[in-house]
Amino acid sequence: MTAADARRQTPAASEPDGRKAATQTVKSVQPTEAVATPLEVPTYSYKIKNSWPHDRRAYTQGLIFLDGMLWESTGQYGTSSLRKVELKSGKVIKQISLPQNYFGEGMTVFHNKVFQLTWQEQKGFIYDPATFQKQGEFSYKGEGWGLTHNGEFLIMSDGTDEIRFLDPSTLQTTRTISVTDRGEPVDQLNELEYIDGEIYANIYQTDRIARIDPKTGKILGWIDLTGLLAAKDRTGQEDVLNGIAYDEAGKRLFVTGKMWPKLFEIEIVKNKARS
Repeated sequence: MTAADARRQTPAASEPDGRKAATQTVKSVQPTEAVATPLEVPTYSYKIKNSWPHDRRAYTQGLIFLDGMLWESTGQYGTSSLRKVELKSGKVIKQISLPQNYFGEGMTVFHNKVFQLTWQEQKGFIYDPATFQKQGEFSYKGEGWGLTHNGEFLIMSDGTDEIRFLDPSTLQTTRTISVTDRGEPVDQLNELEYIDGEIYANIYQTDRIARIDPKTGKILGWIDLTGLLAAKDRTGQEDVLNGIAYDEAGKRLFVTGKMWPKLFEIEIVKNKARS
């Protein structure tokens, strides 16, 4: 059994890709005359509108919806890939595998190019979206986790509380933001999707998605997807929630997880404020 096989057969609790589990602690601040109580961040739940098959061998790292198809980047050494997937059937229409020494991460399509990150190799790949032929490479410092774009810049997470904005021509960082929840940094930012002027981010090792202000880094809301994958659909091989894709034309939001057998279309429902 290879190391990659062992990781694929290890339950989520053992952190198969070697990342540290989230240990975020929210510090308590006692209100005083000098310190205002932070405003409560809205929380959201969900309704499942549709579900479709998803390749349970796919260790989902990046996910987008484009031209009626899902595009997916998968991870793990030895099994990382870039693929185009039929939404309703889950069938892989086109795929290219990464060299075995690269661990695939976030991916997006921008300026008619596919950009894909790798985890610890500090290298990204650029592909032709029509042929999946590699057109180039780029380098960055630190780890690669999630990737999206806002129509002007590539937007990248690296597992910390920071999000980078990259010039798509030079692939250099133009600015960064620190993501905070009522003043406290939030790290483990994983897969990203830019939706209606906000950055949506999976928080690694949790069932939550953060809605982030791209200008300030402040969290605008939390989406709790606890229970999304039902117990009857689990075999014990599934890993964490990860993967957000948005159909801008149809206003549809898709989510899945690493090695999940299903992909879901969900509707976000705002929770009632506490009285």
